[in-house]
Amino acid sequence: MIALIITCPLAILFFFWSLLYFKMYQLNGYKMAPFLNDVLLFHFALGDKNKIKWTKRMVRFSVLYFLISFGLIFVVLYFVPSVALIVLNIVVLFLLAPLLVMIVHFIILPFENLVKLCYIKRAKSKLGKKKIVKIGITGSYGKTSTKNILTHILEKQYKVCVTPLNYNTEMGITKTILEKLDDHDIFVAEMGARHRNDIKKVASIVKPDIAIITTIGKAHLESFGSLSEIENTKYELVESLPASGQAIFNGDSTGANKLYNRFKGNKFLTNREKSFAFAKNIECSERGSSFELVLDGKSNKIKTRLLGKCNIDNIVTAAACAYILSVPLDDIVDAISSLTPSTHRLELMRSRPVVIDDSYNSNEIGFKEALDVLSKFEGKKIVVTPGIVELGQEQSMANFKIGWQIADVADFIVIMNETNKNDIYSGAISHNFNKKNIFFANTRARQEEILKLIVNENSVVLFENDLPDNYK
Repeated sequence: MIALIITCPLAILFFFWSLLYFKMYQLNGYKMAPFLNDVLLFHFALGDKNKIKWTKRMVRFSVLYFLISFGLIFVVLYFVPSVALIVLNIVVLFLLAPLLVMIVHFIILPFENLVKLCYIKRAKSKLGKKKIVKIGITGSYGKTSTKNILTHILEKQYKVCVTPLNYNTEMGITKTILEKLDDHDIFVAEMGARHRNDIKKVASIVKPDIAIITTIGKAHLESFGSLSEIENTKYELVESLPASGQAIFNGDSTGANKLYNRFKGNKFLTNREKSFAFAKNIECSERGSSFELVLDGKSNKIKTRLLGKCNIDNIVTAAACAYILSVPLDDIVDAISSLTPSTHRLELMRSRPVVIDDSYNSNEIGFKEALDVLSKFEGKKIVVTPGIVELGQEQSMANFKIGWQIADVADFIVIMNETNKNDIYSGAISHNFNKKNIFFANTRARQEEILKLIVNENSVVLFENDLPDNYK
């Protein structure tokens, strides 16, 4: 009885201690290999940017974890005769919490796979019973922005169901179908990938009629291994199309252009002169962008609040898709004029001082575009960034290059986190950037302190990228 009473508070304490590892486990997508890698490298997710999401899967995992740990602690207290040995065993158990996470993961994995298959089967069945146009969007960059722009245009004429936020995985898309899809005319699904066959899996659920390939680049290079592997994975979307399917490729991207040439089905190219849809006479400023949209040979002058050339590419690609789906050209032009920036994607937050929020999932191409947008503004220019990650062996050089790119545009740099600190710093000073204007911050609180010192009414602050908690 005494052992049982003592077990309760110890098991609760052990559970709360283990939440640190639960967070790492979830941030790594419930994948054991990256979780163990983070444990071995002591990449603890100590910040508060990414909190544990208590999904049904996480609740099931936690309950089983608690029951097993409760049993282990009870066995130690009941059967080990020496107090010293009990203390030693409990200490060892606390140290081996990651091992217990791994054990529980493999115990519950068959059940989780079965649950996943059941949900996917239900989603496929529901989607298959509806007469609905299905659009899949993938690429390394620009997926979410293109999805949001396309949805805004299509809603002029159709009822559109769209995957929200970054719901671009098997279960994210499945959840959208089961919870959101109703009497809609069109289903738009963003499709993300970190490994080969990821797109193939989600495409098998959606079975798209139209595929959109945005910009292809070195995002998630660490997990893919090579740019060609990234291209092949994105190509899985167009491979999933039926014979009557149609594919749209952003020709401004070298990778997407290669896939356009490779695909032999019904296809459209955008963002190249004389292609199906492209922009000309482009003017970008701090107030937005203006350009001439040439679509199927028809030309229209466009004004939009969206910032940067990258957003013009996304607009053109989305407009091409809407046009293919018989949205009148006048409605397309009208919808573009009323577009608002996607959250955390070159989003203009305040007018004085100017704040540009581009903190979502940065990449080399997007970073350069954001700096180009920053260069259009007058005033003291400040860049706050941790650099970019998941580039494998190319990460150091990429962030060095980012450092000197920032130096060409900004007056001050605030480098967040430790991960790319030295590379960004070295890149900046290699372009004769004033060392006194480079600051380092490992916490949001320190960042705020620095900004209070250097920001004035005429400042323009660009927030570029925000690393998850498992990066220092």
